[in-house]
Amino acid sequence: MTAAPHIPVLLDEVIAALAPQPGDVIVDATFGAGGYSRALLDAGATVHAFDRDPDAIANAKNWPETEENPPRLVLHPRRFSEMVNALAESGLARVDGIVMDIGVSSMQLDQAERGFAFSTEGPLDMRMSQSGPSAADFLNAADEGEIADVLYTYGEERQSRRVARAIVAARPLATTGDLARVVRKALGYRPGAPKDPATRSFQAVRIHVNAELSELEEGLYGAETLLGEGGRLAVVSFHSLEDRIVKRFLRDAEGAAAGSRHLPQAGGTPATFTRVSKGIRPSEAELARNPRARSATLRYAIRTAVPARAA
Repeated sequence: MTAAPHIPVLLDEVIAALAPQPGDVIVDATFGAGGYSRALLDAGATVHAFDRDPDAIANAKNWPETEENPPRLVLHPRRFSEMVNALAESGLARVDGIVMDIGVSSMQLDQAERGFAFSTEGPLDMRMSQSGPSAADFLNAADEGEIADVLYTYGEERQSRRVARAIVAARPLATTGDLARVVRKALGYRPGAPKDPATRSFQAVRIHVNAELSELEEGLYGAETLLGEGGRLAVVSFHSLEDRIVKRFLRDAEGAAAGSRHLPQAGGTPATFTRVSKGIRPSEAELARNPRARSATLRYAIRTAVPARAA
């Protein structure tokens, strides 16, 4: 597979943000179907591609760049939060750019057997890595309070307790349809409504099962460690929880005190990043081509010479 089977979001804007040059070493932290990696390779860069999903890695193994000597596409079947250690194992301490496209990929959404979407019936899975506890494992074993907390925190579901109570009463749940029907009944779903109420619960459970927000936070600090002076970080997020983490990270990086991110920030301290842009949104033309881009936001920044902060 040498071309992505889906449309990479904000592709032109991401490539402009990274400004790849021949010989640059760039990390694609969320390889997926490889849309960003393909454009970076075409620009002459070497790409280190990370993905915890074994399907994504398997689909890329026949790309010709993996066979070059030395290879210009290096595949890492790992979480991107592990990229500092993974690249050290490859002899790399610095890179020129890093791109992250946060959340579930189009490939995962479109495969009913992966259990990410409520639009098609499939097993209640949602595991990006295809290992560890599944969504069904969590929902069938957790107590009502824990489920409600997950729905409220990661799905911003205001009626989380009602939904959690309905989930516990309906157990065991086995399929995406089972969960969708329980949520819709609990919230009084009306066919034709502008947004399916199951959306928030599916988002919340997926984020919890894959620890997506902590993965993002760790990945951002890993990027700060890896990027050399002038290196570029581009992050595409798809909902407010992700975007809030990216905005806070870049805000703190522009004037953060060295030390733990949990300590109060001191003003006037050296910046580890210079933020180039505020949020960049898809154009109307892109939305017409790819409606899934409607919630995407790109933020990017350039690394300074200041030593990386401790995570």
